[in-house]
Amino acid sequence: MPLAVCATPIGNLEDVTLRVLRELEEADLVLCEDTRHTRRLLERHGIDARLLSYHEHNEAQRTASVLPRLEAGERIALVSDAGLPGVSDPGVRLVAAAREAGVPVTVLPGPSAVETALVASGFGTDLFQFLGYLPRGSGERRALWDEVARRPWTLVAFESPQRLGSSLASLAQALPDRPVAVCRELTKRYEEIVSGTATELAERFSEGAKGEITIVIGPAEVATGDDALAVDAVAELVGSGLSRRSAADVVSRLTGVSRNRLYRGSL
Repeated sequence: MPLAVCATPIGNLEDVTLRVLRELEEADLVLCEDTRHTRRLLERHGIDARLLSYHEHNEAQRTASVLPRLEAGERIALVSDAGLPGVSDPGVRLVAAAREAGVPVTVLPGPSAVETALVASGFGTDLFQFLGYLPRGSGERRALWDEVARRPWTLVAFESPQRLGSSLASLAQALPDRPVAVCRELTKRYEEIVSGTATELAERFSEGAKGEITIVIGPAEVATGDDALAVDAVAELVGSGLSRRSAADVVSRLTGVSRNRLYRGSL
């Protein structure tokens, strides 16, 4: 039997597929991050299953003990507390081990905070990058903003409610005009989606927020045509001794081109 990797609701317990429910009901064993959390989902849908914890602290040990059972033909399902296992949640190690051992792996798709937030943000969806959880250290965050400053695609990341304020403040300092959406408690009763510039949202969430947080950062604008001339003007002013930020401010006021675009384009 294959290992079944099952997507579970990110909030609303009704957001689960019939296929996942059938798999959880028929599985010999369900691996889950928090047995209490998964039990609530199963009870909501009238399913009685054998549960075993599988989380970041016992992932290596559990993989070693579960793999022989998969090889012996047991039907095992893997879930996380929310969304799809392996996406910023335990699961990659077991999937890799199963494939290496020749055990079939099937993924049962379903709810995803990444794609839900991406669509809800209203930003571009043709090309996007998932960053996982944002770095905790201020230096690491600054390095990340420098790295993504010119990327012309949408970025999606997870953040804890406690660190939301500091992360947005860091983003606002580096990319003040970048469009951002904070998506909170997706699919739940108090779902909230707030969009604006990084500066606006840093002020709005300076004290943090409650609940599960997904951040969507809009793509960088690419300078073309007249914008390129404006960028050149910033570079000339910098060459004359003016600070880059002041030069970007002056040219932005004269041309209407985004200050942030001019600043980053002239680096």
